[in-house]
Amino acid sequence: MDEIWKPTAKELEQAIHKQTPDIIEKGLKALFVGTNPGLYSAAVGHHFARPGNRFWPAMYKGRVTERLYSPFEDYLLPKRGGGLTNIVSRASKRADELSKTELFEGAEILTEKVIKYRPQKVAFLGITSYRKAFQEPKAQLGLQERTIGGSPIWVLPNPSGLNAHYQLPALGKIFAKMWR
Repeated sequence: MDEIWKPTAKELEQAIHKQTPDIIEKGLKALFVGTNPGLYSAAVGHHFARPGNRFWPAMYKGRVTERLYSPFEDYLLPKRGGGLTNIVSRASKRADELSKTELFEGAEILTEKVIKYRPQKVAFLGITSYRKAFQEPKAQLGLQERTIGGSPIWVLPNPSGLNAHYQLPALGKIFAKMWR
């Protein structure tokens, strides 16, 4: 396991435009797709690493993982059938800094990854970025009619601590529903 550490203010500043590596392989049960890495995640090199992000607790509550994983254990997720990637690979302070062009290009690249790796499901973490990237302005949370390369699409709430619409118990329930 990688050493758990907190980035300094300078390391966060230097993480702008860095990438967090995909954790993906063929035949996954679900590929979880974030919008793009935040500076904290890019600085430490692990997905959903910022303290306060509820991705890992929601994964545990939803029984995707058998215990609460640290972001520094993201590499263990494929053993449970999960993978991690983003629509846009570069880090930014906020997702609203991404341009429409970046989101559209990211959707094309993601589509190629899904076709190549063929996960059983694709789970987007956040409805706003999914709507913009895939030009689906009326999309709702849950299972979508659209597929990518035959893989069903689920849109889950953004697990950011800033998303007050969904508390951890509700996140756990929707993660569990998608995982089943």
